[in-house]
Amino acid sequence: MADQGLEGSNPVDLSKHPSGIVPTLQNIVSTVNLDCKLDLKAIALQARNAEYNPKRFAAVIMRIREPKTTALIFASGKMVCTGAKSEDFSKMAARKYARIVQKLGFPAKFKDFKIQNIVGSCDVKFPIRLEGLAYSHAAFSSVSYLNS
Repeated sequence: MADQGLEGSNPVDLSKHPSGIVPTLQNIVSTVNLDCKLDLKAIALQARNAEYNPKRFAAVIMRIREPKTTALIFASGKMVCTGAKSEDFSKMAARKYARIVQKLGFPAKFKDFKIQNIVGSCDVKFPIRLEGLAYSHAAFSSVSYLNS
């Protein structure tokens, strides 16, 4: 059996991850087309955990607890789902949002589901000197300083 390193408290299979470093998924962003026009005001008034302020943003913001995610639902029928911790959870959440929209009386479908972005993080077990990294790889880096 391969030696076991530790990533948090979970054992790491060093035959699969020789470095002992395993990324943890933090956020999945996906999109889906509900394939129908939506009345955002009606959705916001009827659905729980939904907010709609058209002067601020042209989409209904809806949240569910399981999987803990947020959806941006646009009048065009396009939807963006964020916050899931896996691709499967992202698809499950998007289906739940689509089902909520269907139950509100819209002929929503579930077309063109696509993962758009995946964010992961890991402990590399040493400090990362960002300035030196940016300097060494200037062709692939940009530096911005925030005034505080």
